[in-house]
Amino acid sequence: MTTTHNRELPMQHTYRTLIAELTREQRLELLRRSNRDGLLHLCGHWGAIVLVALLIVARVPGWQALLLIQGVLIISTFALLHEAIHKTPFKTGWLNPAVATVCGFLIMIPPVWFRHFHTDHHRYTNDPARDPELASPRPTTVIEYVAYMSGIPVWWSQIRTLFINASGSNNDAFVPARDRTSVQGEACLFLLAYAFIIGGSVYMGSTVLLWTWLLPVIMGQPFLRAYLLAEHGGCPLVDDMLINSRTTFTTALVRFLAWNMPYHAEHHAFPAIPFHNLPGFHEFTRDHLKVTENGYLRFHGKFLRGLTTSKTNTEEVI
Repeated sequence: MTTTHNRELPMQHTYRTLIAELTREQRLELLRRSNRDGLLHLCGHWGAIVLVALLIVARVPGWQALLLIQGVLIISTFALLHEAIHKTPFKTGWLNPAVATVCGFLIMIPPVWFRHFHTDHHRYTNDPARDPELASPRPTTVIEYVAYMSGIPVWWSQIRTLFINASGSNNDAFVPARDRTSVQGEACLFLLAYAFIIGGSVYMGSTVLLWTWLLPVIMGQPFLRAYLLAEHGGCPLVDDMLINSRTTFTTALVRFLAWNMPYHAEHHAFPAIPFHNLPGFHEFTRDHLKVTENGYLRFHGKFLRGLTTSKTNTEEVI
């Protein structure tokens, strides 16, 4: 199945040799973290969520259409959660875990557990035996694709993970034994907070959270699924980050909501680079990227055609 633009990659330029070519000054500049850049971006993203929530509560004309917009805004905080567990968006240390906790709570992904999950994803990117992202295989049929895009499997997985972690039964290989207590405590706090908020809303007869958070985030999940599938879906199963990860060229709005993570091969090549420096790093890497795509619609069109072609070929063999 081909879902990429493939360009010849000089053999001497793996992601490791490419990084080695950076001068000390270039490294220092690329690794520079900034409270200013992080907080400005944060205010823009979270400010939009608050604004749209207020418009929904006020029942402005056409407020129903705002539910999907709100869902995309909230579910996109996954990108900030991802950045925050890398400890790159903000220079001030405590801001990163604090923001990660808020984002994780909004989309039901506990950040301590996710940090360990994501560390192994970076360590074993696209390794079928060790990358935890591949524990749930990517779609290989149209039916699997539709189920994946619905978001239902991921919601079920996240709910199940919370309860397993809270019960102290976590046995994920990527979670060190020394951190299992932290993972359990985090899950218990999340579940207690969810119970308190939902119980309080029911007691007060309020539907504010239903319309400004719960329903929108369910509606927004397919957009996150579409974005995440493009990061590695259809990429070769090799250990070079310039090949096993896809950079997707997209609009400024998508880059803003995703905190520049469409520059995904760049991020995997040098994960310590903050989001605001990824466009600059892209200029350094662009001629050496192996897998790119011009937009998410094009990616999914090719991905779906690949699934259909695979099914047809299988039927012909049978």
